[in-house]
Formats: sequence, C-alpha cells, structure tokens
Amino acid sequence: MKPTKIRYQILFLIFVNVVINYMDRSNLAVAASDIGKEFKFSSVQMGLIFSAFSWTYLLFQIPGGILVNRFSPRILYAVSLITWSFATIVQGFAKGFITLFGLRMATGAFEAPAFPINNRVVSNWFPDNERASAIAVYTSGQFLGLAFLMPVLSKIQFYVGWKGLFVVTGLIGVLWGVVWYVFYRDPLKHSKVNEAELKLIESGGGLMDGKSIADADSKKKFKWADLKEVLSHRKLWGIYIGQFAVNSTLWFFLTWFPKYLVDYRGLDFIKSGYWASIPYLAAFAGVLCSGFLSDYLIKKGVSAAKARKRPIIIGLLISVFILGANFVDTPGLIIFFMALSFFGVGFASITWIFVSSLAPKHLINITGGVFNFIGQLSGIVVPIVIGFLASGGNFAPALIFIAVLGFMGACSYIFLVGNVERIKTKN
Repeated sequence: MKPTKIRYQILFLIFVNVVINYMDRSNLAVAASDIGKEFKFSSVQMGLIFSAFSWTYLLFQIPGGILVNRFSPRILYAVSLITWSFATIVQGFAKGFITLFGLRMATGAFEAPAFPINNRVVSNWFPDNERASAIAVYTSGQFLGLAFLMPVLSKIQFYVGWKGLFVVTGLIGVLWGVVWYVFYRDPLKHSKVNEAELKLIESGGGLMDGKSIADADSKKKFKWADLKEVLSHRKLWGIYIGQFAVNSTLWFFLTWFPKYLVDYRGLDFIKSGYWASIPYLAAFAGVLCSGFLSDYLIKKGVSAAKARKRPIIIGLLISVFILGANFVDTPGLIIFFMALSFFGVGFASITWIFVSSLAPKHLINITGGVFNFIGQLSGIVVPIVIGFLASGGNFAPALIFIAVLGFMGACSYIFLVGNVERIKTKN
C-alpha cells in the first residue's frame, strides 16, 4: 500500500495561515500613508504605531508556547486566527492614536502562538528528512504571499479606503479560521490518512502526538543561572546581534516601506503596490538561493555549520545595499536597491541553525528563547527609530541606520561567532 499524501494538504493549510498572518502584519504599512494624513500623525507617532504589534507579540511568546503544549493545534490555531482577525476588523473603526495603537497590540498578542503551532504541526506530520523542506515551504509564505498581496491590498484600499482594507483583510482571516477548524486534524485523528503514511511519519521521527524528549526538557524548572550562562558567551551574542540585524531590515519592509515609496519618493499609490511586491519576490529568491548554496558547499566538503554561516554573512553584507536608494531618484533604481537588500535578508534567513549548533546541549531551548527575544526586539526598536530619523522629512538617515545594522550583523558573525563549535559548560 502506497502512503497517502495528506501531510502535504496540511502543509498547504499552514502556508495559507502564514500568508494571512503576514497580511495582517503588513496591511498597516499599506494603509499608513492615508492613516497618517487623516489623523495628522507625525512620523514619530507612526513609528510608535508600527511598533505596537511587536510589543505584545514579544511579550506573549512564552505564554503562547505554553498554550501550544496544552491545546490541540486545531482549536488553538482557529481561536488565534479568528481573534487576531477580529482585532484587524476593528482597526478599521479606530478613531485615533490610542485606539489604533491598542488594537495593533491586540493583533500582536493573538498572533503570538502562530509560529509555535506551525512548528508543532510540522513536527507531528512530517518525518525528519522532510521537516526542513516543510518549514521552508511555509516560511516562504511570508515573502511569496506578500509579493502577490501588496498590489491586491493597494487595490482594495483604492476602492474601499483604509478602513475597508482592515475590514476585508480581517474577514478573510475569520473565514479562514473556520476553514482551518473544519479541515485540520492531528495525524492519528485524520480520517483520510492511511496506515502507510502514519508509519512513514512515525518511523521517520514524526512526533505523531506532539510529545518528545524536547518537550520533557522544556518542562524542567527555570534557573536564573541558565539565563546568565547563555548571556555570557561571545559566540551566542554573535548570533543574537545577527538575528536583530536580519529582522531589522525585514521590519522596515513590513512597516515603513510602502509609506517611504509614496510619501518620501513620490510614487503613485497604486503603482507603489506593484513596485513594493518586487523586493518580496527577491527575498523569496534569496531563501531558495541560500539553500542551494549551502548544499553546494556541503557537497564540496565544507562542514554543514560553515556552509550555513557563509550565506548569512554574504546575505547581511548584501542587505547593506539598501543605502544605494539614497543616491538615485528613478523608481526602477530605487526598487533595484531595495530588492537587492531584501534578497540579502532572504539569503541570510537560515540563522536558526546556529542555535542548535552553538548552544550547550542542555540549554538549547533557553538559548532559542533569548535568540528569538532579541531578534523580535527589532520590531519595536526599528519602526520607532526610523520615525524619529525621518521626522525632519528626510528618509536618508533611516536607510543609513538600516544599512549600519546589516553591516553590524555581518561583523557579529565574522568576529564574534568565529569558529562554529558547540559551547561547553562546567555542568
């Protein structure tokens, strides 16, 4: 009996979840120009609103992870989708800075469990030898989905206004939350998966019921000494700073980029949607090229760790080319430098591999937590700093800021991470 391929249908559901997740993160970026004009927001106020999502998204990562361990993905993801989408709908009725800021915070809080759920679902449904590619597929949704959605979101706003944009995107999420609840099941509860596929998943290391040794490790009591340990090593600070740098450029594109094109470079609003899609396609291409380069280096005898370190350094250095947009005026050249920079971000997006490669074996989970925490801090810091830097009407300092962070990230991998080897502790 041939194994069924229900796991690929499940992967498609997750891919759409990620697309909707990032659609509701970036719809504010599309609406920002009109919102700023209607409420007469300063660039500093706009930067604060852009950052609001990340405050609660970051704060609720640990509680979200706890919920993922306690509730089934079918129920928790449906609740998460519907609640963050409802918060998105209500954003269309915001009356000013306070309400919009609060609703963006609510969106971040309700989205917090999403990626931990994605990881659990893929761990349940895919054997080890397919899991990396499955993660790459759903992760690509953040780039590929937005590449095609940017023009669509711009069109929606053109016809129904910024308020209608939030209502439409929110309704899509609510409906998809119902679809997820109707169609998703864990492997052992799915009526269409056959025994051959279940055996394939289980024999290949799929967790099936979501339990593993890693889960048991995660329930160990937290010790402050462990946190001190993962904050005291130069190599780990290298990957922490690198992750902050990678996410910094990403958050520029998720927040300020469309407003930059319209308000600071004078592009037509509808055309800006099409222009804005190009860097996302470039980032998607960067993700694919990074994977191919890593495989090529490994085939040439380069160690797996170094084969992944080089694309990260190269990608971060390429991201610095965002600076080129300060020296050109034509839309094509502006987008060229933006796309080149975002290609670099995609090329450097395999940073998580170094959490498991460098961290002490018994501290991988807490290292991953610190790594993710510092990386997500960029979602708070970058939009606010850009708001201050652009407050005088000149966006050039903001792009210099992003370029400097990219260069710092590359230097952190070169000089702080150094040789790729696991850190050994006395315990």
